[in-house]
Amino acid sequence: MTAMRQSVNQSPQVAEIGLLSRTDHGGVIHLAFASPGNRNALSLKMMAALADQLYAISRDPGAMCVVLSGEGPAFCAGHDLRELTAAREAPDAGQALFEETMGRCSSLMQQIAALPQPVIAAVEGVATAAGCQLVATCDLAVAGAQARFCTPGVGIGLFCSTPGVALGRALAPKHAMEMLLTGDMIGADEALRFGLVNRVAPQGQALDAALALAAHIAAKSPTALRMGKATFRRQMACPLPEAYDLASRIMVSNLLEADAREGMGAFLDKRAPTWHDLEP
Repeated sequence: MTAMRQSVNQSPQVAEIGLLSRTDHGGVIHLAFASPGNRNALSLKMMAALADQLYAISRDPGAMCVVLSGEGPAFCAGHDLRELTAAREAPDAGQALFEETMGRCSSLMQQIAALPQPVIAAVEGVATAAGCQLVATCDLAVAGAQARFCTPGVGIGLFCSTPGVALGRALAPKHAMEMLLTGDMIGADEALRFGLVNRVAPQGQALDAALALAAHIAAKSPTALRMGKATFRRQMACPLPEAYDLASRIMVSNLLEADAREGMGAFLDKRAPTWHDLEP
C-alpha cells in the first residue's frame, strides 16, 4: 500500500515545492500557496507549480482528495499585476505575456475541473479576481468567518471576464453579475448565500474544516468518486435529455464495478464496505 493510501490519521508528509508547500495526509493532499509577499498571486511561475502538482496527483491512484489553501493574509489575490505591468515595456506592449497568462490560467482552471479527485478550497483572508475564480472552480469551498471575496477588475478598467466563466457556472447568474459589475467585496456569509462556498468555519479554522471534509470524502469508493466527478462536470454542459442519457450510461457502468457490488452488499449485510481500490 502506498503512503497516500494510508490513514489520514497518520503523521503527514510535508514537502516544500518552491512557491507551494505540499502535505500528504494519507489520501488527502494539501497544497498551500507559499508566496505571501505578493498575496499568493497567480504569477506564471505559481501557475506552473500548481499545474505540475495537479498533474502528478491526477496520475496517483492513492490520491483521493485535494485541499488548496494560502499562507499569509490572502488565499490568492489573482494575477500578478506587477508582472503584467512590467510586460508593457516590451515591443508588443505586453500582448504576448498577456496571452500566455490568460491561456495558462484558463488551462489551469480546466485542469482542476478535469482532475479525477475532488478539489476543496480552504479560504482565509481574501480571494480576489483570478483567486476568486479559483475558488469558484474548485468542487467545494470552505471559508473562514472573516474571509472575503471579490472580482474588482471593473474598478481598474479591466473587467473580470475570465473569472466570470467560473462564477457564472458556480453562482446564480444575477449573483455572478453583481460581483462582476460592482467589484464589491463580499463576506463569507454572503459568499455562502451566493453559493460560492459550501461552509463557513470559525476564523482561522477553514483549513481544519476543509481537511476534515476531505477525509470524510476520501473514505468513499475511489471508483465512485472519480466516475461521479467526471460525470457531474460533463452532464452540466449538456441539454437535459443528453444529460440523462450520459448519466444513465455511467450509472450502468458504475453498477458493474466491483465497488458498487461490494458497497451494495455491505449495506444489505449491515457491515462496513471494503473498497476494491483501497485493498492492501
